[in-house]
Amino acid sequence: MLKNYLKIAWKVLLRRKFFTFISLFGISFTLMVLMVATSLFDHTFGPQMPERDTDRLLFVNMLREEMKEGYSNSGPPSYYFLDRHVRTMQTPDKVSINSMPFQVNSYVNNRKLALDIKYTDQEFWDILDFNFLEGSAFSQQDVKSAHRVAVINENTRKQYFGDAKAIGEYIEVDQVKYKVVGVVEDVPVLRIQSYADVWVPVTLKSQDFSKPGLRGTYFATIKARKAADIPQIKAEYAAMIKEVERQQGQKNIRLSSFPDTFLESIARAFLGGGKEPAIGILYSILAGLALLFMLLPTINLVNINISRIMERSSEIGVRKAFGATSSSIIGQFIIENIFLTLLGGLLGFILSSGVLWLINDSGVILYADLGLNLRVFGMSLLLCLVFGLISGVFPAYKMSRLHAVEALKGGSK
Repeated sequence: MLKNYLKIAWKVLLRRKFFTFISLFGISFTLMVLMVATSLFDHTFGPQMPERDTDRLLFVNMLREEMKEGYSNSGPPSYYFLDRHVRTMQTPDKVSINSMPFQVNSYVNNRKLALDIKYTDQEFWDILDFNFLEGSAFSQQDVKSAHRVAVINENTRKQYFGDAKAIGEYIEVDQVKYKVVGVVEDVPVLRIQSYADVWVPVTLKSQDFSKPGLRGTYFATIKARKAADIPQIKAEYAAMIKEVERQQGQKNIRLSSFPDTFLESIARAFLGGGKEPAIGILYSILAGLALLFMLLPTINLVNINISRIMERSSEIGVRKAFGATSSSIIGQFIIENIFLTLLGGLLGFILSSGVLWLINDSGVILYADLGLNLRVFGMSLLLCLVFGLISGVFPAYKMSRLHAVEALKGGSK
């Protein structure tokens, strides 16, 4: 029986090719967009190398100063602030201070390369989980002595040395030569906390260390001993900010700064949230947008299924005249809807794979390595299936309840 239903479903799809195309396009296009958006979200905020332990990582990217007169300014904190107040916190397991990535110029065989350089300490390599292809990170002694050593990414190695080993060789960046001690796998630009082309010791920027003031061009990366310590770290950080604010009391400055996950920092920047980032609101907005987007195939399937079933009223009438039960008729339409949705899901999977491959290959997102999230794909396909069943079963149920004569007349009494 199932085989016969599948054959009928295939014939029905071929009978009205335009309607079939619209249905398949709605399902596959919706799944494709959801998959690409989810992949980008995971690539930016999910537990990906080198920021694999996201449940134990916090970042300090912003410090806001509000004056009594109503003026305010915000931006990355200074090395002085992070070294004096954040690095000395007791609760974290490790704290790293690293600069924002800066674009610098380099030249290879009379070709100009625009590279992003980041100044880091040794703790940076202990906290984050980079995949080293050659060598290792620079040592604490390299940082302490401000040695001109560098870790480079795979793309920079190819630009300079091709497939040859880079360890022990030199690269020149902004007319400064650095000895290569390690080569790591490319880090996507979306991972702004860890992304760079070249990483060098932060002590090479020692002129920034003694600059007074709270604002600068540095980030702090904080790693907790265990995920349960995160609230305690945030509480200690809040108390520290209050103390710094008290020390600045004569200047009438109010300070705002928080150790956040990257997702929390984005939610706080765009949605506010005060002491608590508006993560719940952000997820609600994203879920609402996804559900609204899912209405496209839903409305499409409802209209097409009603039209298709009304066209087949005579078929239903004949089947009922020969003794077909209501449950068997409903079952047939359920199988047809499942068949249509799974076919659209297969096309959506193929389209998603193709689009993600094009994004990775195009270089639109530097060093992107987007992949399919099968869990979200399955959930999206399930939602399409549920909507398809609802849109198909209800009109099929109504038609199956008609007497054979009424069904042969098209369902009109």
